[in-house]
Amino acid sequence: MKQPLMTVDEVSNFLRVPVHTLYRWRGNGYGPAGKKIGKHLRYRPEDVDAWVAEQGGV
Repeated sequence: MKQPLMTVDEVSNFLRVPVHTLYRWRGNGYGPAGKKIGKHLRYRPEDVDAWVAEQGGV
C-alpha cells in the first residue's frame, strides 16, 4: 500500500528545516522532489527518503 503524500510542513518537520528553506531549495533546484497538486506542494515519502540517502543520511 502506498503511503500518503507529505505536506510541506511534514517534510519540514521530518528534515528539521524551516518551511522557507524547502521553498528556497525548490527554487534553486535542490532538495527532495516535490510536485504541485493544484495549488499545493506535495512530496512522495519515497522521494524524500531517497534524497536524504543521497545526502549521506540514514
